[in-house]
Amino acid sequence: MYLWQSSKWPHFKVDLAVLQPALAATRFSQGKAMGLATHLQLPDLVALQLQGWTDEALATAQIEGEILQLNSVRASAARRLGLSDDKKIKRDARAEATLNVLQGALQNSHRALSHNILYDWQAALFPTGRSGTQKILTGAYRTHTEPMQIVTPQMGKPDVVHYQAPASTEVHAHMEAFVHWFNSSLGQQDGLVRAAIAHLWFETIHPFEDGNGRIGRALVEMALAQDLQTKERLWSLSQQIWQQRSGYYDQLQAATGSANMDVTPWVQWFVACIHKAADSSWEQMQSAMRKTRFWADLREHHPLLTPSQSKAINKLYDAGPEGFSGGMSTEKYVNLCGVSRATAYRELTSLCEAGLLMQTGTGRGTRYQLLTSAF
Repeated sequence: MYLWQSSKWPHFKVDLAVLQPALAATRFSQGKAMGLATHLQLPDLVALQLQGWTDEALATAQIEGEILQLNSVRASAARRLGLSDDKKIKRDARAEATLNVLQGALQNSHRALSHNILYDWQAALFPTGRSGTQKILTGAYRTHTEPMQIVTPQMGKPDVVHYQAPASTEVHAHMEAFVHWFNSSLGQQDGLVRAAIAHLWFETIHPFEDGNGRIGRALVEMALAQDLQTKERLWSLSQQIWQQRSGYYDQLQAATGSANMDVTPWVQWFVACIHKAADSSWEQMQSAMRKTRFWADLREHHPLLTPSQSKAINKLYDAGPEGFSGGMSTEKYVNLCGVSRATAYRELTSLCEAGLLMQTGTGRGTRYQLLTSAF
């Protein structure tokens, strides 16, 4: 039996006493990250949001096996944040579609969820009405008569069926109950628990022919935005899920693959992902603030750095204490900064004399590294 076949469906059960430590820890991490965000300088905050949008779009697509181009996603996210409109980068329809859904989830967080909102999100994911080369029904719940199954094909053997969703004829009734719960549970249930249940419930129904995973994660975005009462994106939950995708698939299968309505293990795993996403964002913000302080001190004490020297230092800083492959050499400086070899040698020597770089090796083996005291 599957989860939706339980006689108690859809009355989910969670043990709040068991969940309390995880909920408290996640709330603390969320608050810490949101508090630190208020101390970021505007360029750092914008950069954090741009990274969050980019990571979320790339990861939610990757989870479904779709690879988006980083440059296209980043350019599209930048346009939406009002940062640029680089016409040199061709707009990618798939990147635009994914970001349309993610943006819609946040923009609609102040509104009640409706079937039409869900239809619009799913249609946005498939603007051509096709998933790959296959024509699919868009902007509506599925109507096909064959079972909606999640399977692993096997050469020469029967497919392995991991899950079978409710029949298409039952989908609208299931979604009616889901939409009503989603709207009525706001403020009546812990927001983290509500987000976890929303994703599981939606994935259990699997209402669309395609795009269910991405729409389900967009619903989580909407639920968390409602919980935190913000439309700002400070972290990427899908990026965290992508990093733990084996656990994600296992937990979903365990929760949907039995008629046990106690979904505490699923909620605990999902809340832990939110916790890690918030911690990761906090670490990014700390790194951004350290870099801002580093450059402020550098410009104060070394105001005459050339643009090429600044570019090289930035490259070395971003590479971290371990440096980048092969280390900085005169030849790499030439290629990175677009200067002559003589200029590269002179500027690297100047940086060493200023105490910013340390030279190691001799001849062709000469390498330069940013002094660890600069970090």
